[in-house]
Amino acid sequence: MGEFRRRQLRLLGVAAALTLFVAPTSAVAQDQEKTPVTVPALSNWTAESGSYQYGKSTRLVAGSPAERRVADTLADDLRAAGHGTVPVIGDGARTGDIVIDVRPATTSLGAEGYELHAGRRLTVTGATETGAFHGTRTVLQLLAQGDRIPAGRTVDVPRYKERGVGVCACYIHISLPWLENLVREMAYHKLNQLLLELKVKSDAHPEADTWGYYTKDEIRSLVALGEKYHVEIIPEINSPGHMDPWIENRPDLQLTDSDGNKQPARLDVTQQAAFDYYTSLMDEYAQVFTAKSWHMGADEYMLGSDYSKYPQMLRYAQAKYGANATPQDAYVDFINLVQAYAASKGRQLRIWNDGLTGANTVPVAAGTTVEHWLNVTTKPSRLIAQGYPLMNAAYSLYLVRGGFHSDTKALYDQSWDPRSFEGEKLTSDKGITGAKISLWPDNGRGETENEVAVELRPTLRHIAQATWGAPHPDATYAEFTARGTAVGHAPGRRDLTRLPVADGTYTFRTAGTSFDAQVRRTADGYATVRTGDGCLEVRGGKLTLNVPLQPGEQATAQTCDPANTLQRWELEPATGGYRLLNAITRMALSVTDDGHLAQYPPDQHTPAVWHLTAH
Repeated sequence: MGEFRRRQLRLLGVAAALTLFVAPTSAVAQDQEKTPVTVPALSNWTAESGSYQYGKSTRLVAGSPAERRVADTLADDLRAAGHGTVPVIGDGARTGDIVIDVRPATTSLGAEGYELHAGRRLTVTGATETGAFHGTRTVLQLLAQGDRIPAGRTVDVPRYKERGVGVCACYIHISLPWLENLVREMAYHKLNQLLLELKVKSDAHPEADTWGYYTKDEIRSLVALGEKYHVEIIPEINSPGHMDPWIENRPDLQLTDSDGNKQPARLDVTQQAAFDYYTSLMDEYAQVFTAKSWHMGADEYMLGSDYSKYPQMLRYAQAKYGANATPQDAYVDFINLVQAYAASKGRQLRIWNDGLTGANTVPVAAGTTVEHWLNVTTKPSRLIAQGYPLMNAAYSLYLVRGGFHSDTKALYDQSWDPRSFEGEKLTSDKGITGAKISLWPDNGRGETENEVAVELRPTLRHIAQATWGAPHPDATYAEFTARGTAVGHAPGRRDLTRLPVADGTYTFRTAGTSFDAQVRRTADGYATVRTGDGCLEVRGGKLTLNVPLQPGEQATAQTCDPANTLQRWELEPATGGYRLLNAITRMALSVTDDGHLAQYPPDQHTPAVWHLTAH
């Protein structure tokens, strides 16, 4: 081989070596330039060289009380997510640490924005405690994808103030663990407002404690979790319509039509006693809810009827507002009375929009937030022009249990954002507070909680994206959903689909009662309990939204039907055995004095603890 050929080969070898050396460096550089994956997507990212490495020596550095609260919550979540126990210290940050920094002077971050800087250490800065907390949710999402985070910096500020979820647990009970999971998932995706229409057990009005309700201690526990995770939980007692959970045993407060028929869902707003009753319930809720808002509903008051059937409404309105008043003025008058009462207690009123048809001469009190869900005569632009804060709660964002489900893919492909109301799309976001998705129980037995949770997941991530940042961060919906897969679930979320016993035949025993049954897991994580005569099911009593909600209704063996959700049961671990909770009514089985199985709230009748013996 000649010298020229040998020199050629040496040069080719050097070139090849250089290629091997340069190619990975280019790949690393390209990888560093990619914006880290989060939901919502980071609104900006400036890449830097290097990376942050989380490890066994990582500590959380937090000096002030606000920083310490954020750090303590992050430490809890890191442990729950499998990242180990991380100590929280006051100062002396070093390589590998996570620094929580609350700086009120950084006003550009607003009330909820944050700055994240990844380098030799990870620094989360917020102008407020809430802003720093949101930054830690990004930290958790990044660590869910690996312990190494590319170096860089982001300033991430939400576009809208209110980013929420609404849940009606007003008729069909929803379990506390499910709601706790929801709060954690909301916070993980930087959603900050949970509307709960629900019933709290009343001490002042025990005659109302007839349907599924929550105890005050249960609500205190949920509200405390919301405060820890910076999710404001706003209560709603829907009035003056949809009051049947509260006034079915108060015919004296029910609106009476011109034929003398009582309307058990409609409060008679012409009575002072009705206002006093409602505000006394508000006072009881104030004992357990800390939110600065009160939602009174005010929707569908005349659903299936009209004001002409109730001449007392017109008489009341004209007596108070003059001859030109309309029956609807009596309805608006009640809203305004509640608004004034809420304001006197330091709370802002919120209502749905559908009652504002323009047939009133008396305006709704200024400052009342209107949540727009239905296309009626008074359009969103008109409400904003009148000065009302407006939230987008469009029906297209609804999940009706067992019915209509939001088409999240279509909304994403349309680049839906909170300016797109039912019946009108606005060109400006001025006056819009934000948007939320809503879960309603219209067909209570149509889906179980666990099935609803699966349906809720993509809509929750979509509303988080559309209210925090750009509505269409990825070219395709598949790419957007891949973000959700990458970040996973919130730390501390409980798997409510895990059946604690294996499929098989068991003897169920409790004091004085026993029976043999086959236990089979259902696809949604509950169990059917099949005796020799059929599958255990709650039946009878008054049906509301296709569900027997009254305490004391019996569970009996019925023809097994895989589609019948009332035949699905949760086996809740208890000392020495399990409680049997119906998947829909959420009440536990007890043994009555005459030996029957019946459902009751646990504060009315001690639930039976069943000891299972496998065959």
